[in-house]
Amino acid sequence: MTHTVRFIARVAVLVALAAGTPVQAQTPEIDALRERAEQGDAEAQYLLGLAYFNGEGVPQDNPLAARWWRSAAEQGYADGQYSLGFMYANGRGVPQDYVRGHMWFNLAASRVTGADQTAAASGRNEVAALMTPEQIAEAQRLAREWDEAHPRNP
Repeated sequence: MTHTVRFIARVAVLVALAAGTPVQAQTPEIDALRERAEQGDAEAQYLLGLAYFNGEGVPQDNPLAARWWRSAAEQGYADGQYSLGFMYANGRGVPQDYVRGHMWFNLAASRVTGADQTAAASGRNEVAALMTPEQIAEAQRLAREWDEAHPRNP
């Protein structure tokens, strides 16, 4: 799935939620997604987190959404990093932590291009506006350390 397709899917879900339209998934689809996620598939982990975040085919559960997004994020999956940044920045499913939010948004922005990069950078900048210079420096340090410890595939 390309970054553009994922971005469009995210926007579609957010629009449906804003309009109050229920977004549902079939239980067999969730079961298959969960199986892939448990086997370490980062895209499936991200999508399962999205299902829990939105209550699509599963009960809405922010802590579980954050858990699955963390699994994807720790594999370097940019959508998981972006989503985990959102969770930390807003205290949804995890304790609010602007430093961690900035860090994950920053990592996501460094892994994508185009509209996805713009969205991640925007999230990072919005959080930065709420932070002290010391907190921003700490977030940047953590992102650098994480990036160094998780080399990207060529």
